[in-house]
Formats: sequence, structure tokens, C-alpha cells
Amino acid sequence: MSRPYHLLVVEDVASEREILSEHLTVAGYHVSTARDGQEALEKFQNERIDLVISDLRLPDISGVEIMRAVKDIDPRVPVIIVTAYGSIEGAVEAMRRDAYSYVTKPLDVDQLKMDIARALQNRILAEEVQQLREQLRTRYRFEGIVGTSKQMQEVLSQVARVAPTRATVLITGETGTGKELVARAIHFNSPRAEKPFVAVACGAIPQTLMESELFGHERGAFTGADRLRVGRFEQSDGGTILLDEIHTLPLAAQAKLLRVLQERTFERVGSSQPMTVDIRVLAATNQNLEEAVAHGEFRRDLFYRLNVIQIRLPSLWERKEDGSYLIEHFIRKFADQNKKGVTGVTEEAMRLLVRYAWPGNVRELENAIEHSVVLARGDAVTPDDLPLHIRQSTIAADQFQVGMTLAELERVAILETLKLHGGNKTKTAAALAIGLRTLHSKLKEYGQSNTDEHPVVPPAAGGTA
Repeated sequence: MSRPYHLLVVEDVASEREILSEHLTVAGYHVSTARDGQEALEKFQNERIDLVISDLRLPDISGVEIMRAVKDIDPRVPVIIVTAYGSIEGAVEAMRRDAYSYVTKPLDVDQLKMDIARALQNRILAEEVQQLREQLRTRYRFEGIVGTSKQMQEVLSQVARVAPTRATVLITGETGTGKELVARAIHFNSPRAEKPFVAVACGAIPQTLMESELFGHERGAFTGADRLRVGRFEQSDGGTILLDEIHTLPLAAQAKLLRVLQERTFERVGSSQPMTVDIRVLAATNQNLEEAVAHGEFRRDLFYRLNVIQIRLPSLWERKEDGSYLIEHFIRKFADQNKKGVTGVTEEAMRLLVRYAWPGNVRELENAIEHSVVLARGDAVTPDDLPLHIRQSTIAADQFQVGMTLAELERVAILETLKLHGGNKTKTAAALAIGLRTLHSKLKEYGQSNTDEHPVVPPAAGGTA
């Protein structure tokens, strides 16, 4: 804070109230005082108070009652209770009711100053955590899942309906379609939003370590287990766990997971002591689990437990009408992140982007736009800014037909690449990995102009080709 912290001292003994106020003012705080509970609550409601120091025993109401009223108005404000030596029971009651701390009379002012500093620092940290949580909620609002297509609107509708519930959800779709984004949206729009969200990439964990990673292990459970390990299920207690690439889970771990889903209990590796957790399980896969069940690679009973609600994410090719919205969204995102003045794409660049097949789906599109925005030299992404594989793979795709001769295919490739590079033959030859001499020869064959701002220069006499 740029302003001094504002403290409220509540004390019915005038001399003690004035001495404490003077000490805290000298320490750099802005101090208000009150002689009883009524005056204290009036000042708290009318002034911006950062911390309250209240005597436990007051003429009208107790310090505990003041604390309760303060917390009702603003739970973030710490309250320190001051008590006489003979009133420890009352101080314990105050602590039980969320007092930050208590100090006894006669006051140790230096200790009190330390308590005040710690309480205010804790408040700052709590507010920062809250701000981060709000940022996460904003990031994973339903609006963060970009798409106006019918398929994506159905996905958003499903997410909105399942998020407030406890239901297990199976999220399916090709790689890069945004399965983890949907899982986070479910969590951060659920009653568990304040609790942990733990994402586990099952495919990245060696099968021999899977149970230890998920459920933890006791010290000495196996060779190399030199300390206790808390597993991912314990880490997500009270919150949500996402098991991504669930199809890679070995059968032994599948059996344990089934028990967690049924009973919400498990044991660490090397322990016989059951542990109980309150978690919501989300699973994601890019494979057909029903086929895995048919081949004996996935437990049928586990599949039914996971498949309570299934949300299928369409590929980007299935929702092509969302392409332009996603492109605009990612341009804004990466222009802001990289402090670039890029505001859009040229018509030709948009044509290439829309026509590309995007086998990597939204993730590939996002990476391509980041690449293009970073390399863009003007306020719009041009074809030259796009990744090379996108430029090359989208050359006149609709002009290639089954039965065309190699000569016809070559002609289309050369002319479309020339068009892509705005008639620049040097760039065209480089993109096609052919020499300028060859390109000129081909263009002459096709009846195209052989002029170029970079003319062919014959090798010097006696030089080598």
C-alpha cells in the first residue's frame, strides 16, 4: 500500500489508549482510537481500517463480539485481542473465533509491533492469492473457450451444466482440441474453485512409477524410496484431479483408481492404512476407450465409472467456422504479450490459414499465430510471416485432383508458390528448393513473364557452376 496502514485501537482506559496510540503513530501507522465497542464499530464502518487491536473486556461489549462484527463486515481485517493475565480463557475463545493473535497486559509494545507487522503481511499475501484466483477464474471462464460454432456451443452448454455438480466427467477429443482447458473451466466454475486443481499427464509417467505418483509411497516402500511421498490424489484433496491420457494407465493403477471413485479411499504404496480424500475426478483421452475395453486394455467397470458424463471436443476441421474467431483471439493475445502492434492478418494470409487442415488442432493454430505475430514486421500478419509448412501445404489444395500428371502438378505448385510470394521469383525458387535458372525456364514454358527484380547472373568465366 502507498498510504500508511490504518489501525483502530479499542481500549476503555484512556491513559493506556493514548500511550498505545502514541507508540504506533511513532512506528509509522495512522491510528484511530475508540473507548468502547459502539464507538469502535461506528469508526470501522465509516473509516478504512486495516487492522483492529481491541481489549477483551470493554464497558458495553467484549472484544470477541467486536471481532465477530468486524469479520462480518470484512473477513480480511486481522484482529488482535489484548487481555489481562487472568483472562487467558477469554483469549483462547477469541483465538478459536479467528483472532489473529492475543497479547497480555502489561503490553510488550515491541512484541505487539511484530504481531501487527506479521498480521498485515499475511493480509497482503491473502489478497494476492485472492487476486490470482480471480485471474484464474477470469482466464477459465466459459468465454475463454472461443467458438461460435454449433459444436462448441454444445460443449459450452455441457460444461455449464456439469461444473456445479460432483459428477465425474470424461473429456474426449483429438490432441490439441483443448481438453485440459475444458477441465480447468469445469473446476474454476465449480464450488471447488478455491481448492487445488491438479493435472496429471499419465502418458509422461513411467508405468513402474504410476502408483507412487498417483497415490504416494511410504519411506522404504521400495528401493530408492528414501522419504515419504505425497501423491497427486492427496495433493488434490478438496479439489479436482485431471487424469489426462487416461488410456495409458496400467491395469494395476486402474484397479486402485476404481476404488477411489467408488469409496474415495486408497493406500500409499507400502502402507495398509486407508486414506480418505474428497476429490472430483476428471479424465481425458484422445483414444477410443470402448475399443480399449474390447481389447482388454482398459477395465470395463472403470470405463463406466469415468463415463458418467462425456464431453467430446470437435477437431478444428469439424468447426472450421470458428477458425477466424480463434485467429483473431490469438493475434490479440500474442500481440499483447509481445508488445507488438499487430492487429490482424492480410486477406491472403487468412486464406492460407483457413484452408490449412490443422492436424494439431487449436494448439497447432495457437503456436502458428504466436510464430507469425512475433515475426510480423507490420500491423498485419502476411503470408511470409506464417510457418513454412503452412505456406507450402496450402498451395492450391483445391486445384490438385486425382489423375493429374506430374507435369500438371508441378505447374500448379510453381504458379501458386509464385502467387503466394507476390511474384517474387527469388523467394519462389527458395521455397520450391529449385534454382532461379530452372524457375525462369519453367515460367517461360508456361508463357509467364521472365522479368525479375533479382535477374539471373551467369557464373563468371572460368568459374564453377
